[in-house]
Amino acid sequence: MDQTQRGWALAALAILVSSAVVYVFYDLDAPQGPRGGSMIGLTFGAVGFAFMIFSALLGARKRVPTWRVGRAQAWMRGHLWLGLLALPLILFHGGFHFGGTLTRVLMWLLMITVLSGVFGAGLQHYIPPVMTSDVRLETIYDEIGRVRTLLREEADRAVESLCGSLGLHKTSDQEGRRAGGFTALRTMAASAVPLRTSAAVSAGASAAVAAAPEIILLSAEESAPLRRFYLDEMRSFLERSKQRGQRLGDAAKASSVFTGLRTLLPAAAHATLADLEDICDEARQLTRQERLHHWLHGWLLLHIPLSLALILLGAIHAVMALRY
Repeated sequence: MDQTQRGWALAALAILVSSAVVYVFYDLDAPQGPRGGSMIGLTFGAVGFAFMIFSALLGARKRVPTWRVGRAQAWMRGHLWLGLLALPLILFHGGFHFGGTLTRVLMWLLMITVLSGVFGAGLQHYIPPVMTSDVRLETIYDEIGRVRTLLREEADRAVESLCGSLGLHKTSDQEGRRAGGFTALRTMAASAVPLRTSAAVSAGASAAVAAAPEIILLSAEESAPLRRFYLDEMRSFLERSKQRGQRLGDAAKASSVFTGLRTLLPAAAHATLADLEDICDEARQLTRQERLHHWLHGWLLLHIPLSLALILLGAIHAVMALRY
């Protein structure tokens, strides 16, 4: 826990301890046991529901960032700690009894919502450092599909610079660059066509473009291992890099594959092989980024609908309890 969370954690602990003390004395003093309809029970319920509403208002605060109602970080911390406090307060409200059908549904919704929120908070603490260390060439998430297309086109050009035409469908360089929004290109190896787009470039990096070097074509016999490897394995990996079980999807196995290729190809092709190996590494990093992104945001698909259902049913429960 960092310093920014410590104040909220201590305040939440103080509220929890004081509420627990009040509940214990209330429980000992109540002849029929704690009841949600008593003054203290209603107070616990009102405060717990207020904490839930505050937590739900974070979504509205995010949608209207121009609202000058506190700092966004304060809202996030309040969402976490007050939302967490809502669970024990509501338990105190009902005397740890789930009651009828509606209250049972509400309690299960509350527990699942709180647990999913704690799980999501853990993911948001753990995944960003992993993303930084594992995805060195992180790009804009919405650009990943286009970056993959550009990587495949670059690999096509690199292989064709050694093997000649592969008979593949091509997209114009200009169209590809416009689609990806790239602003710079990295130099290819001396034996390859001088276009090398790093996934990191899509984030706005700049790099110098070297003059086009001479293209060196290998004979059909010399280039056969590379042509076969590229058409049978590498190109399908670049097209479907998210598919599991591929050799090139594993960094250690991919390194072994390229090491073996270097023994089969002349030295003039080794620099291009290094570029192809880099392209595979970038494709793996894009896949890793996608998976981490899904973990980082996927839990919200459960948390948000449950939160909305909880607020709606909680309001219905409050109206029914006060009226009847």
